[in-house]
Amino acid sequence: MEKNIGTVSDFLELTPEETILVEIKLALSQGLKEHRQELMTQSTLASKTSSSQPRVAKAENGDASVSIELLLRAILATGATPQDIGKIIANVE
Repeated sequence: MEKNIGTVSDFLELTPEETILVEIKLALSQGLKEHRQELMTQSTLASKTSSSQPRVAKAENGDASVSIELLLRAILATGATPQDIGKIIANVE
């Protein structure tokens, strides 16, 4: 007997909008990690954003407790432009 597991969105009963929001946050987390790794340590970024290194690590790992605002501030603190952020979001499917 085969079980149909479905998608994470189905399991969590997310609306299409909520699903896209989760995908955007994950893309921003990945974008943050990629931009930051080229330029500075997590500790340096934490100082630039008045945050902590563990919080930066959570942001890079897509922790649900991290706000989009913190993700955006952190990405901008790496020197990324609003256009860079737009490209990250535009790649979300």
